Amino acid sequence: MKRIYLSSPTMHGDEQRFVAEAFDTNWVAPLGPNVNNFETEMASYTGCGYAAALSAGTAAIHLGLKLLGVEQGDVVFVSSLTFSASCNPIAYEKAVPVFIDSEPDTWNMSPAALEKAFEKYPHPKAVVVVHLYGTPAKMDEIMRICERHNVPILEDAAESLGSTYDGKHTGTFGRIGVYSFNGNKIITTSGGGMLVSGEEALVQEARILSTQARDPARHYQHSRIGYNYRMSNVIAGIGRGQLMHLEEHLRLKKAIYQRYREAFSDIREISMNPLNPRGDANNWLSCMTIREGCDVTPDQVMDALDAENIESRPIWKPMHLQPVFAGYEFFNHNESGVSVSEDIFARGVCLPSDIKNTDADMDQVIGIVRGLFNR
Repeated sequence: MKRIYLSSPTMHGDEQRFVAEAFDTNWVAPLGPNVNNFETEMASYTGCGYAAALSAGTAAIHLGLKLLGVEQGDVVFVSSLTFSASCNPIAYEKAVPVFIDSEPDTWNMSPAALEKAFEKYPHPKAVVVVHLYGTPAKMDEIMRICERHNVPILEDAAESLGSTYDGKHTGTFGRIGVYSFNGNKIITTSGGGMLVSGEEALVQEARILSTQARDPARHYQHSRIGYNYRMSNVIAGIGRGQLMHLEEHLRLKKAIYQRYREAFSDIREISMNPLNPRGDANNWLSCMTIREGCDVTPDQVMDALDAENIESRPIWKPMHLQPVFAGYEFFNHNESGVSVSEDIFARGVCLPSDIKNTDADMDQVIGIVRGLFNR
């Protein structure tokens, strides 16, 4: 039985050409022409200014927090509805994560909940804003709040490469931005990430820290702790080839989302994940929620798809509900009761969003889901 994936890598052939160049020139190392060119090409595409290619998006978030001066005991605000990589690096530095709820309009960080957090903690060291599933957050409101408190933003744009807000790329609003090239992202290097900034000094410091923070001396001398976080020249070649096809991937992802939206438009119990009207989402994953009180549950949808060898998955479980972060503070968008992020998690499903899905694949997925609601 054919496997239909949630979101798997799509290769085009250009990747092999750049990888072959790395082998042919013996640049099989965590530096080299592919790394340099991938950084330049990403900076040009996003308009970020400067970029450092790293081993993972998580590594980029970790270095970003260090560059913003996050230390033990510092408070860092972070979106709760996200993957754990958004906040694990806060724990690496023994800082204190404070989780911020989502708002219902985009599923991203709630400006109202952020205001509540600032009332209790007026001087956090940083705010980590996630663009969930590729949909841009309400950056104008969030930026105004953070600017008023003079607190820097680190944008976790791991899921939103290619998304824009008011015509500007996500990842370029904060002082530091982060992208991921994990295997299921809109473009991939198999594993890898990128730290970007409009400040050249920050990016240069990231490069130093990512190569074990070696001092500029003939001998190997280290005056501070560094990390082995630099991207390989081989996988940077994959990234260069993938970037050439990003616009194609964006078009196909958008078509998948629109196909689902149209297919379920007559089923009152189903809503697709909302988009920001001021943004252009990359539609990395298309998601649906089921109306509260409906007889059909997210587990039933996922079980029905799984029975036909079709991959789907739940919405991210909010970080404030995770056992590893039990006891850390959370600020609700609502005045009381169930939070927005908990509600989305309880009612949501991530649908197959692989750009290699054929029309027949999409018809099969849609038919299975519709069948559950038309019984």
